[in-house]
Amino acid sequence: MHRLKVGLIGGGSWGTTVASLIAKNTDVSLWARSAETVKEINTQHTNSKYLPDAVLPENLVAHQELEAVVADADVLVMGVPSNSFREVLKQLKPHLRAWVPVVSLTKGLEKGTDLRMTQVIESELPGHPVGVLTGPNLAREIMAGQAAASVIAMDDEIIVRELQKVFNSGVFRVYTNDDVVGCELGGVLKNIIAIAVGMGIGLGAGDNTRSALIVRGLAEVTRLGVALGGRAETFSGLTGMGDMLATCISPQSRNHHVGVELGKGRHIDEIIQDMVMVAEGVKSSPTVIKLAERYNVEMPIAMDVHEVIAGRRTAEQAFYGLLKRKVGAEIDPG
Repeated sequence: MHRLKVGLIGGGSWGTTVASLIAKNTDVSLWARSAETVKEINTQHTNSKYLPDAVLPENLVAHQELEAVVADADVLVMGVPSNSFREVLKQLKPHLRAWVPVVSLTKGLEKGTDLRMTQVIESELPGHPVGVLTGPNLAREIMAGQAAASVIAMDDEIIVRELQKVFNSGVFRVYTNDDVVGCELGGVLKNIIAIAVGMGIGLGAGDNTRSALIVRGLAEVTRLGVALGGRAETFSGLTGMGDMLATCISPQSRNHHVGVELGKGRHIDEIIQDMVMVAEGVKSSPTVIKLAERYNVEMPIAMDVHEVIAGRRTAEQAFYGLLKRKVGAEIDPG
C-alpha cells in the first residue's frame, strides 16, 4: 500500500499538534514561517513558543520553503489563520499537484468576502477535494496524551474514509460527516459565544449564567448555521455543542481568554497585543453579524460581543443589556 505523504501548512499550536498526530500514521512535513521554529522542530523536536513542554515525533520534519512541503504531498492540510489563508494558498498553488485533497484546520471567516475557509480553498484551488477537520480540540491536552474526538467533514465519502485513517490516532478519535457547511460553521461561530462567556466570568458571573449563555449561544449559532445551509443536528454534535463547550469553559481557549479580559475592563487592542496566538472570534465577529443581518437571523449575544470588540459598549453594559432583553419562548415554533 502506498504510504501517503502529508504536507501541513502552519507551525502554530494546532498545526503542530495535528502534524504530530499524523506522524503516528504516515509521513508528514510541516511548513512554518519562522526559521527559528523550523530549526527547533528539526533539531530539538519541540515548538516551545506554541507548545511548551511538548515533545514532537522525530519523523516530523519542518521546512521554511513551501515547495519542499507541497510538491510531493498526497494530502495538504491548511493550518494558517484566516487573515493569511488565501495569500498562502496563492503562494503554494504552483507547487501543488492536481486532485490532491486539501483539508482546513482554520476556524474563521475571510474578511471582506464572508467566505468559509473551504470556500476560499475552492476558489483558489478548483478541482481539489476539500474538507475540514474540526471539533472540541485543545492542542495542549492532545499533546499531553489526553483523549479527544474530532470530525473530518467532506462531500466525497470515499476520500473522507481514507482521510479518517490519516488523522485518527490512538486516543484521538476522528469521526466522519458529510455536512461540511455545518461542521465548519460550528467551529467558527462558537468562538464569539466563548468571548461572551468569558466576559461573564470576567465580570464575576457564576455557573448558572455561564450555562445560560452557552445554551442560548448554541441556539443563535444553530439558527445562523441552518440559514447558511448547515444541518440542525450537526450543531448538537462534536463540531457544534462539543466544540462550544470546550471553547467556552477552558482557560486554554484564546477566545475565552479574550472575553475574560474584556470583562475585567481591558481594551481589545491591549488584550490582542499581549497574545502569542490569534483569537479567531475577534476577527470573525463583524462578518458573523453581517451574515446574521443578511439572513435576518437574531443573534443578540453575538451582537453584544461585536459591540464590545468594536469599542461601542463596555462588557458590563453588554452583559446587563442582555439580562434586560424581553424574554420569549425558549423554542421557536417556526
